[in-house]
Amino acid sequence: MRTATTGRIHSWDLSTGVDGPGTRFVLFVNGCPLRCLYCANPDTWHLRDGREVTVDEVMAEIGKYRSFVTAAGGGVTVTGGEPLLQPAFTGAVLRRCKEAGLHTALDTSGFLGARADDELLADTDLVLLDIKSFDVAAYRELTGGELAPTLDFATRLDRLGIPVWIRYVLVPGRTDAPGPIDGLARFLSGLGNVDRVDVLPFHTMGAPKYEALGIPFLLRDTPVPEPSLTERVRNQFRAHGLAAQ
Repeated sequence: MRTATTGRIHSWDLSTGVDGPGTRFVLFVNGCPLRCLYCANPDTWHLRDGREVTVDEVMAEIGKYRSFVTAAGGGVTVTGGEPLLQPAFTGAVLRRCKEAGLHTALDTSGFLGARADDELLADTDLVLLDIKSFDVAAYRELTGGELAPTLDFATRLDRLGIPVWIRYVLVPGRTDAPGPIDGLARFLSGLGNVDRVDVLPFHTMGAPKYEALGIPFLLRDTPVPEPSLTERVRNQFRAHGLAAQ
């Protein structure tokens, strides 16, 4: 049994269709090692800004919605921030959810995938894996981190047979180059556990948070992708036998 019973969270919410199958109870934890230029939740970057809660408190809140999310074919998603920055807390929540018969999903960049032990992953029904770019230099410029840990984690999830939904944020001028997208599609098509690829058009809805926090939003003037560009990228993934939407 894990001994950690507290963690730092930003909030919780309900969502449908974007954080895993069905209607989900979504737990936003605080703390993230990356600084993605398009991040919509800069208010979750720092652990110190989170509210400390116990696992029991989280489960009590989930309990209020259990019948609803179960009837809607959903479950619980732990997201952030980066849940694997608090692996003991995240693991404890996932374990309690599994014990309660709830479908579990982990939303992660995979950058800290080495911190997810086999026990945590055994309690995870689905991983929402955010792969920011398949170009090493572009990944570093976009996130401040390295790509290799995420690819290692993706390979490990395949080895363990854990289903994955890939999330790929499409940013014009930064993640739309055909070559790296084809490279990523080839990599993913070599895995046996990728159920789908979600191509997510870049947006600026998080810009007011940057202003409130006094942080420059470097992509403020970046346009949202045209529908034709989004469809082109989806078709690139489809060409490699992947279900993309």
